[in-house]
Amino acid sequence: MADEDKCSHTELDLAGFHSDNSAKYRFEWPIPEVTKNEPCCLGIDEAGRGPVLGPMVYGTAFCPLSMSKRLKDIGFADSKTLKEEQREALLTAMCEQSDMISWATEIISPNYISTQMLKRTKCSLNVISHTAAIALIQYAIDQGVQVAQVFVDTVGPAEKYQALLSSKFPDIQITVSAKADAKFPIVSAASIGAKVVRDRVLKSWKYIENPTFPTDKCGSGYTSDPNTKAWLASCVQPIFGFTQFIRFSWSTTDNVMDGKAAAVTWEEEDDEDEEQQQDGKDGKAKKTSKKRKRRSQAIAEPEPEPEVATSAKRHRFFKERFLQEVACL
Repeated sequence: MADEDKCSHTELDLAGFHSDNSAKYRFEWPIPEVTKNEPCCLGIDEAGRGPVLGPMVYGTAFCPLSMSKRLKDIGFADSKTLKEEQREALLTAMCEQSDMISWATEIISPNYISTQMLKRTKCSLNVISHTAAIALIQYAIDQGVQVAQVFVDTVGPAEKYQALLSSKFPDIQITVSAKADAKFPIVSAASIGAKVVRDRVLKSWKYIENPTFPTDKCGSGYTSDPNTKAWLASCVQPIFGFTQFIRFSWSTTDNVMDGKAAAVTWEEEDDEDEEQQQDGKDGKAKKTSKKRKRRSQAIAEPEPEPEVATSAKRHRFFKERFLQEVACL
């Protein structure tokens, strides 16, 4: 294992993500030429899938098959079983082996996760995860890496996930397995990259909302943590809900908002509830639409904004939540 006092030597430029932490961002490490000339193995793993706070980060690492034994010598292991100092030391060791290995991460913001999960055509967390893994494999291929074998820590049933990846990349040998980060060193390397990047993003998170609550008492971020639950209750805003640091598609946030936020109801014509009714006289079909009252805790699709004769620029807070001015209440 790498010497732990070297961990501070590895600098990661995450300014691109911090400039807009409401979307997705890919961090890329330089790719050695040898990976473009020899068959390579590639690993995929994630960090931060379960927490209600912060981003989910997908990581990949790849190296030539002929050099894969060197990964065991470095001492890669599942990042979740290691202390932060150990993960940082392993990342430094991986970066120092830049002649044979490269890595990259896909940082998926909590705002992106929540918006995808709550939009009209809902997207599950599994689908978001699968899409990120596919994007990282495609990234390596597009960079000229000779990907021959792929090892992935499973999300959902391993057989279905492996079939999905094999259909996308039929010329690559795909292995999807539970606990892949403990079985395959290249997956462990991907796990280290994903966890270290997530740790650093959490420590340097930029709150665009200028919060008045303490930002350093959020606990572990997992919904089972009473400190996290207490922190969520302390930072909810009655009208606008939570900051973008929080995944508001988690049921935990719903429970907090039920007691802290203002309830909103409205009547809406729902095209999805249209029913065909047969007229007994002429046989013509008539459409009737039901009006339903809904309680809003999510983001609705925006209507086109009317042109307003003003030079004032709307803040991104309102744009991202599709909030518009109203003429009357």
